[in-house]
Amino acid sequence: MKFVPCSFRKPKPTPPLGFGRYFTDYMFTMRYREGEGWLEPSIEPNVPVSFDLATSIFHYAQGVFEGMKAFRQPDGGLAVFRPDENWKRMNNSADRLCIPRFDEGVAEEGLEELLRLEREWVPEGKGTALYIRPAIIATRPALGVHASSEYLFFIILSPVGNYFGHGAEPTKLLVEENFCRAFPGGTGEAKCLGNYAVSLKAGELAARQGFDQVLWLDAAERKYVEEVGSMNIFFVIGGEVVTPALVGSILPGITRKSCLSILRERGYRVSERRISIDEVAEAAESGALEEAFGTGTAAVVAPVGLIRYRGHDYVVRDGKAGKITQMLYDTVTGIQNGLLPDPHGWRRRVL
Repeated sequence: MKFVPCSFRKPKPTPPLGFGRYFTDYMFTMRYREGEGWLEPSIEPNVPVSFDLATSIFHYAQGVFEGMKAFRQPDGGLAVFRPDENWKRMNNSADRLCIPRFDEGVAEEGLEELLRLEREWVPEGKGTALYIRPAIIATRPALGVHASSEYLFFIILSPVGNYFGHGAEPTKLLVEENFCRAFPGGTGEAKCLGNYAVSLKAGELAARQGFDQVLWLDAAERKYVEEVGSMNIFFVIGGEVVTPALVGSILPGITRKSCLSILRERGYRVSERRISIDEVAEAAESGALEEAFGTGTAAVVAPVGLIRYRGHDYVVRDGKAGKITQMLYDTVTGIQNGLLPDPHGWRRRVL
């Protein structure tokens, strides 16, 4: 792997970090050319890159990405949370968009070298991390609706704080009944660019009304809960922890998967099934809805304090985090930050 001298440096960010506002000095890249495969893995300065306006990514959105985090450890070292799951999901997303699969070992090696180089950028405060954004974009400058023959794989890094501007306060969700994000047979289970582009309009309309995120329903019947804009969703109803089943239109979240493992190991009654928004509303009205929370790399485990559905506000736990939500947050972040044992081997040490 090719490396560059460490003389290129940008000013370090100053608090508050926000999310995705600052980026480190270097990035990892490799390029694909048809007939040659993935070539030239290297670490180079993170500077603006020029593209021909005919480049296919601008016209057909043939691109995928991932999100993970590196965490400062008590001994000053660094660790990444379950990167193998991210690489596997990224290759699955690539398959769905006709992007050539990459060598996950090369990607992991490049990431670890990049993190060692940029270790000073990893923040140390509570709730902070170094966000990792791998992506693949189609780079052939040609029009015509077909898969590209050239691609750029890159990893950029960003020191971050809490994903939501209000910190750890419970989030407010607006149930979306007009727009849809994904449908079975589409790209909902892939982490591709178009999924997020189509979600922006509903997100903006929700934000104007004071909501943090949209709660999406299924595209066919507008009946079943699917996921939140940046998170998978969980409900605790009558002592049962329920999360929507993965039916092809929902992203298979890695934090979701981790939380399910923790819950089952601790003896909680857990169900992955289709759950209607009416069932959630009825549970809220009867008092059976004990907790609601979202899970994701960016937000980790975020309590939901309010859900608006058809003009009615359903308040969850008086707008406060519940014991299951708090337990999951403490457990996941404890493992990530090296403060709790890691019996599953989820914490991959880099330094």
